[in-house]
Amino acid sequence: MISPSKEPQSVAASDLTFDNTEIAFRSKSNAELNRAYWLFKIISSNFLTKVGPPVTNFALNIGLPITSLIKKTIFEHFCGGETIEGCEKTIQQLASQHVGTILDYSVEGEESEQAFDHVLAETIRTIERAKKDTNIPFSVFKVTGLGRFDLLAKVNTGEPLTETEAAEFARVKNRVEKICAFAHQAGVAVLVDAEHSWIQDTIDDLARDMMRKYNTEKAIVYNTYQLYRHDILAALKADVYLAQTDNFYVGAKLVRGAYMEIERKRAEERGYPSPIQPNKEAADRDYNEAIHFCLDNLDRIGFMAGTHNEASSYLLATELDKRGIARGDRRVYFAQLLGMSDNLSFNLSAAGYNVAKYMPYGPVKAVMPYLFRRAQENTSVAGQTGRELSLIIKEKNRRKK
Repeated sequence: MISPSKEPQSVAASDLTFDNTEIAFRSKSNAELNRAYWLFKIISSNFLTKVGPPVTNFALNIGLPITSLIKKTIFEHFCGGETIEGCEKTIQQLASQHVGTILDYSVEGEESEQAFDHVLAETIRTIERAKKDTNIPFSVFKVTGLGRFDLLAKVNTGEPLTETEAAEFARVKNRVEKICAFAHQAGVAVLVDAEHSWIQDTIDDLARDMMRKYNTEKAIVYNTYQLYRHDILAALKADVYLAQTDNFYVGAKLVRGAYMEIERKRAEERGYPSPIQPNKEAADRDYNEAIHFCLDNLDRIGFMAGTHNEASSYLLATELDKRGIARGDRRVYFAQLLGMSDNLSFNLSAAGYNVAKYMPYGPVKAVMPYLFRRAQENTSVAGQTGRELSLIIKEKNRRKK
């Protein structure tokens, strides 16, 4: 049985806890909680997450009927639906707990002009949906959803483009421009996701141009800063100093990062210094320093702490209170992925902080690359899956009493 919604409570930040499983899983029925338990048990198997993608792709390619099984398990846990309309139930469920939604069209790996135009149109649709609903405070897109990866990589190296490639890149920039212009007109903030380091400079340049053009009154366009890279804290500071000089606002989504193993392997294979921090402590230090820096410059920045890290979440929550910044100040958001870290999302929202969940959606087969990447990331983040399981077990035991 789902408990009724409760208004946020003004608990002291020092009393904020992420261990309250009654709040964390208030919206989940016993059946949904059991499904989450078995799903994370499966994900905790490194073997399964490594062999799962090729086995699943093989089964799909030869026509085995496993789509319905995937939809009822991993898809329903981590995704909102196959369409925006299919996400409505989950959007409202989150809203009842004072948590916003970030609609994320999570189809990956397509590389045709037709596919890029489709992603553009779908992203515009998410902004249209957000425009009429305060429960959807952000939209989001990946530049690789709007243009070829290899083209972005070539631009990143500074190599001259052929006439055909130059026209192709112009179309990429035009798609980015259309999204940001529409978001500005609609008054909806839009997040530009970060990607691999060897295309990230190109993405940063595009995002910076859009911030300069559309963030003249407040942060509308948000770039993503991956603090597991050792050069990103300096990049964030440079962007804010530039904004102060040129009179625009920086939108910043702070994350640790999602491509650590790939980045290190590529750097080793190609013989260049890895862009990744030497250890977790360094990434944590820079992430927390980025939080302080953003709060120090809140007159020129809007930011989102996209994190599943409890220490960083607690730091930001307590700093807001310490500095006298309202918990509902729209310049500051917490964000987590749908289906993960509900103990952070719902305990923060219950205490009156701004929280949103990334809600991936799209056709089941098309979002499979995203789903398996998320499962693999779970197993590579030390303690993440174990933490999810321990909280689920704690809530299951509480409900038995």
